[in-house]
Amino acid sequence: MELKEKLIASFMAFENTVDLNSPIHDIRSEAIKTFENHGFPTKKDEAWKYTSLNSILKHNYSVFPKHENTIAFNDVKKYFIHDIDSYKIVFIDGKYSSYLSQTTHDGIDVCLMSAALTKPKYRPIIENYFNTIASKDGLIALNTAFSQEGAYIYIGKNKSVDKPVQILHFSTGVEAALLLQPRNLIIVDQNSHLQIIERHQSLTDNPVLTNSVTEIFADKRAIVDYYKIQNDNENASLIDNTFIDQKQESVVSVHTFSFGGKLTRNNLNFYQYGERIESTLKGVTILGNKQHVDHHTLVRHTEPNCESHQDYKGIFGDAATGVFNGKIIVNKEAQKTNAYQANNNILLSDKASINTKPQLEIFADDVKCSHGCTIGQLDESAMFYMRSRGIPEKEAKALLMYAFSNNVLESVKIPELKQRINKIIATKLGVNIGFDL
Repeated sequence: MELKEKLIASFMAFENTVDLNSPIHDIRSEAIKTFENHGFPTKKDEAWKYTSLNSILKHNYSVFPKHENTIAFNDVKKYFIHDIDSYKIVFIDGKYSSYLSQTTHDGIDVCLMSAALTKPKYRPIIENYFNTIASKDGLIALNTAFSQEGAYIYIGKNKSVDKPVQILHFSTGVEAALLLQPRNLIIVDQNSHLQIIERHQSLTDNPVLTNSVTEIFADKRAIVDYYKIQNDNENASLIDNTFIDQKQESVVSVHTFSFGGKLTRNNLNFYQYGERIESTLKGVTILGNKQHVDHHTLVRHTEPNCESHQDYKGIFGDAATGVFNGKIIVNKEAQKTNAYQANNNILLSDKASINTKPQLEIFADDVKCSHGCTIGQLDESAMFYMRSRGIPEKEAKALLMYAFSNNVLESVKIPELKQRINKIIATKLGVNIGFDL
């Protein structure tokens, strides 16, 4: 049985395990029909022209693990940003781990999607927000059909959350191949502030495919900082779909650090609905071997006096491949828009490659918009200068690559996270540099 047919058949079994009176029962039913019609994307789809899923769809994935596994904190401590106080929502093979988590309902809700989908007090929020901005393509519909578990975060008006929220997903190898489909819903009301760190981590050599969907709503003057750490092993693949709805004067930034995984696809979509909105999309990618990363971004400007800033850096070695497809759409009414987009890449090997396509669609006439991309090697004159001052070649290369990515790192607002990212980069580059950028 092919994976598509297996998933459609599995949905019937899934339906018997969930509450048919759930506010999203009809949404799930429509979603599985959409997946049945569209299936998985192929390279014939323009948006997937440079990314093939064939190599990861050949496995016979289990949708529902037959066994539950536990993990000791010391075994996974290194994957947490453990030197800060934080709320934690932790999942093991798709199941919530109360032992490793720290949630709260003290003035804010930092808890589970499964609770929000079943408890009556959350029903108005679910009905107003769930699945309202996520697109309806095959993969997202598949996630929607099986929506049951993930992070549910609701921050009411005038709240500044005192510590970040860490969302961590671990897979342990309880199945020969496992498909995970977390669903996150995050609502930040007026004048509130939230920081989130998200990580997917496989602890096994067994194939793991994560098909994740996150919907974020930032109301008037809300501030949201979202950090994605992607540093998985080479048998783990991630398709990450994030949709962000911004209202007047809100400020939302998403930093994506892609350092590992067999195949990583990041679909990041910002929709601006109000004036004086700021959207920031930044990323650093460092890959080797035959790893593949694909960044697809969209920012839609609909009203005047808004800004968006995109800055993605990529370093590709060995036979690694990268894709960047960034689109900015400026509607006719969105005068005085200031939109910037850049994608800069370094290829360390003749076998490494990058396909980059920055795009602007501008229907307004009073705007400041720019985009561009570069693909090249390390600056030979800078290398010569550093070598002539006694810096070994390996360290000189590392310093240049640190400098290359520094303008992305400098906007990270959690110092401990910034330090952790610096250490990961040093490890990826194979050097030990005695300072933090």
